[in-house]
Amino acid sequence: MLLTTPSDDGLRHKKPQLDHSEIKVMKVKTISDLIDWTRLMHRQLAERFADGSAQHEQEMARMLLSYLADHEAALEKIIEGFEQQADTKALNTWVYDYLKHEPIDLRRGDGVPIAEMDFNEICVSVFNVHNQAIDLYRELLRRADIPEAQELLQSLLDLEEHETMRLAQQTNRMRDM
Repeated sequence: MLLTTPSDDGLRHKKPQLDHSEIKVMKVKTISDLIDWTRLMHRQLAERFADGSAQHEQEMARMLLSYLADHEAALEKIIEGFEQQADTKALNTWVYDYLKHEPIDLRRGDGVPIAEMDFNEICVSVFNVHNQAIDLYRELLRRADIPEAQELLQSLLDLEEHETMRLAQQTNRMRDM
């Protein structure tokens, strides 16, 4: 499976620097790779939303982007914890053969810079990315063979679903302001 990520050198990096001008592609071969990619996805989203917040002209959109940046940064830290605490057998489980999933596109459908999107367009963009990740975890969970991998994937799926619901509640509250 190919996923959009800021690094494809095959090495595990604790805190790689992101180059937003050149997003590269990484082959996800194991659940460990998938967790690395997920952590980096949340970091990239956090940075993208923080940049957009600093540039946006609409106050509500700035508030939303600032909230989203903080939320994605927190998710990055949570995912890092998964990686540190997960069972080695689960982390080393190969997922390459199971994946028929399309690459997750962090910018799909938004040919417009985030700083030029309105409140609703920003919401659509963030939910699009999270829903793609949820679909991926569901697909992998259906195909997981060993209990350790099933447990880890279920935890990751539960986290993404819970946080997406939380985002929906918060964005609805902000919209009602």
